[in-house]
Amino acid sequence: MTEVYEPKSVPGMPRTRFGRAYLRYAVEPWLYLSPAMLLICIVMLVPLAIGISYSVQSINLLNPFDTGFVGLENFAALGDDPKFWVATVNTFWWTFGSVSLQFLLGLGLALLLSQPFHGKRVVQALVFLPWAVPTFLIALTWSWLLNPVIGPLPHWWAAMGLLDEPYNILSNPDTAMWGPILANVWYGVPFFAITLLAALQSIPGELYEAAEIDGASRWQSFTKITLPFLGPMIAITVMLRAIWIANFADLIYVMTGGGPANSTQILSSYIFTTAFRRLDFGYASAIAVALLAVLMAYAAILLFVRSKLVRF
Repeated sequence: MTEVYEPKSVPGMPRTRFGRAYLRYAVEPWLYLSPAMLLICIVMLVPLAIGISYSVQSINLLNPFDTGFVGLENFAALGDDPKFWVATVNTFWWTFGSVSLQFLLGLGLALLLSQPFHGKRVVQALVFLPWAVPTFLIALTWSWLLNPVIGPLPHWWAAMGLLDEPYNILSNPDTAMWGPILANVWYGVPFFAITLLAALQSIPGELYEAAEIDGASRWQSFTKITLPFLGPMIAITVMLRAIWIANFADLIYVMTGGGPANSTQILSSYIFTTAFRRLDFGYASAIAVALLAVLMAYAAILLFVRSKLVRF
């Protein structure tokens, strides 16, 4: 005999689908969420829509009478702008170099802090300290460290043979990008250390005990147990940190101002200089929309990879 499935009723709700209790059950959560959704729309979506609308307009404060809708002219101008392409390449190296070094050092610190040792709490406090330092102070500190007159780093590197003589790497177009990257790595390592340490502590210890009984080496335990469990967390943290760093122009603006010769100019700093130095808000908005599209495509790829890792 074939059984007929009857959906379970919600407590306090009549079986009729269009009853008052059902409508209350369906609508009430949205009423509770409406203040937060309204706030998100006001704070995020409205400015985003305005910024996108600026990208298809001519808004130049130096020429206030020549304004209006220009369609895709601002985006077409990006293709003929050499500074835009230089900034795009610099953005890639800035983001890739910063995220790679931050992740590797953060993973190493997380593995170290997951082990018991004397003075662990003191080390944790020192590791997490850079995350609390203001960005402006970090930029000034590293500018001083890299100064060839009063800073120690150029003299140390020259003594180790890394440099022929102490000089300011921030003034050399071939090496200037490494200054902000070093400062950003020092600042961002605690983010990976904190998140990966939390993920490490959620891995069942029985798995490592079973692997040790089976004769697995530390490297095999790391590659077969630790990395697979950390995979989803690594994907989401790398995605978030890459998006933040691609939009993070504070260190570069304070340390180099995008120079010398645009060697450290990234898209986010180029947006700032275009908007507040050239006062061309329409073209700056077009650059921002282009950066938004690139980051959304990157996030979609990382989320797809993360979904595969979770299924695995």
